[in-house]
Amino acid sequence: MKLLALLPLLWVASLGAAQPPALKAGVFDPPRQAPELTLQGSNGRELTMSAFRGKVVLLAFGFTSCADVCPTTLATFAEAHRQLGPAAARVQVVYITVDPERDDPDRMKKYLGGFDPTFIGGTGSPAQLAAVRKDYGISAEKKMFGSAYTYAHSSFTYLIDRSGRIRALMPYGHSPDDFVHDLKILLGE
Repeated sequence: MKLLALLPLLWVASLGAAQPPALKAGVFDPPRQAPELTLQGSNGRELTMSAFRGKVVLLAFGFTSCADVCPTTLATFAEAHRQLGPAAARVQVVYITVDPERDDPDRMKKYLGGFDPTFIGGTGSPAQLAAVRKDYGISAEKKMFGSAYTYAHSSFTYLIDRSGRIRALMPYGHSPDDFVHDLKILLGE
């Protein structure tokens, strides 16, 4: 009789064990296809999202003259990439500029290479970049300081699965460990 009383508990426990681990990032439910884009890549090739099918993509927006948020974000990505070890070969960091006036492909390649040489930057005309930002819901506002300027921009990261679907949105400030956690889940699917 005691065994029969335990069966419902074992069944409930098995349901919990069957659930996949939860992502730490905010989940898109249901996931949606990442909008396609066509930009100049810092690797000398055309940059499209479809080129990365089969890899998990971390997609972020920023600029090379950013003094705080952007280098912190890229350092976080670099540390997460390092922690993944060999699995990092199946993850692509894509970093799209909000500052086409200064960020040409060569400048982006040099800047991103300081964090990880596998990171790829994207740039293009102001109109191209505005269209990409609109498709991804990214805000970017140029702020003038005399003759100098900076940008205030969205600072979250999209996590895109191997089939090209946006699965989650990681707010700024998460640790490399949080990214590694979520990347491992997406790589395991």
